[in-house]
Amino acid sequence: MKNKSKSLVAILLLAIASAANSEEQKAGVGTSPRVFLLDARRLQITRQRIHDGDKNASPAWARLERDAQKAMSSAPFSVITKGAIPPSGDKHDYMSQAPYFWPNPKSPNGLPYISRDGERNPEINQITDHHSLDQLESSVETLALAYYFKGDEAYAAKAVSLLRAFFLDPATRMNPNLQYAQFIPGVNTGRGIGLIETRGLPNVIDAIGLLAGSKALTENDRRGLQDWFGKFLQWMLDSQNGRDEAARKNNHGSYYDLQVASFALFVGKKDLATRVLEDARGKRIASQVEPDGRQPLELARTKAWSYSNMNLEGLMLLASLGDSAGVDLWNFQTSDGRSIRKALDFLTPVALGEQKWQYPEIGAVKPETLFPLMRRAAAVYRDKQYQAMMTKLPDLDSADRGRLLRADFTTRQARQ
Repeated sequence: MKNKSKSLVAILLLAIASAANSEEQKAGVGTSPRVFLLDARRLQITRQRIHDGDKNASPAWARLERDAQKAMSSAPFSVITKGAIPPSGDKHDYMSQAPYFWPNPKSPNGLPYISRDGERNPEINQITDHHSLDQLESSVETLALAYYFKGDEAYAAKAVSLLRAFFLDPATRMNPNLQYAQFIPGVNTGRGIGLIETRGLPNVIDAIGLLAGSKALTENDRRGLQDWFGKFLQWMLDSQNGRDEAARKNNHGSYYDLQVASFALFVGKKDLATRVLEDARGKRIASQVEPDGRQPLELARTKAWSYSNMNLEGLMLLASLGDSAGVDLWNFQTSDGRSIRKALDFLTPVALGEQKWQYPEIGAVKPETLFPLMRRAAAVYRDKQYQAMMTKLPDLDSADRGRLLRADFTTRQARQ
């Protein structure tokens, strides 16, 4: 009789524990978020530290929450609010103008536009889709992080409402293509190069993962978002614009791969993501980085410092995706020394003020733009050289969001 009572008690306790675990999973408590660029374990640790009132995390959390409060007042973002109409006649198609092309002074009507690399034509701001997309990415990422760290459903509800308006609502959604991105007046109606404008969408993928435990993100939302990104991925793979961008040798190729791999992981095509990341060893790192660390195709630009930084960040983001897919790009090196690390080492002396920049740069070289990449590398490689390099950098702002997202900020400067 006693054994029977014990069994009943054990069953009851197991049922209670199971119900509690189920509720925790619904709330996202104790579960690892499905993210691909962010560090899921770090996010869990940070959430616990915020919950415990850790003073080391307080300034960064306070700033993030202020940013989230601002995002709460955002109006829905949509591509249909632009004044211009794409060649398709459908405002749901994304549209933007090439930023570095200007009216031809030798032509009565200014056509065809001509290139002035690195000089942004303010005309591009008359078409607002790229601004809408940038604001969507920033707001959703901020709100999703605030929800994940605090558990406030209001943040999740706002983030999901923005996602629905941009990707799902038939009245306001963007069609899953970039057929008319970065067109050149008098030359074409869109280019593969326009795909650089969606390079922030992998952050949206991570934001969706952070929202997975919320009441706001329904199963229909999740399926709808996977369907949208699955269609956009297929367009990238099949369209002429997508194929053109895939063939690009510089930063455009790096960010194309980043998007394809990220979207593939999100929609469950891990084999595709793995193949893209494995190919990136030779197709991106080995072909873009010289044995001494130079990135020739970026150095040929009028903003060589900025583009060298930009492409290196793209390679590092690919390496972060590789961590999720089991492909090590951080430590890949060719027999003659081409690697992510070597590309960083080429730029580091300039960032530290030990060498002058010898290549073109419209405007002043900004050494601080490399600091986040230096911190990220130090957190990955963890050797004496990189730890010594960290001592030469200014302290990371105590309110910097990077302290919440990346490496252990209690023992060393966080990577951003």
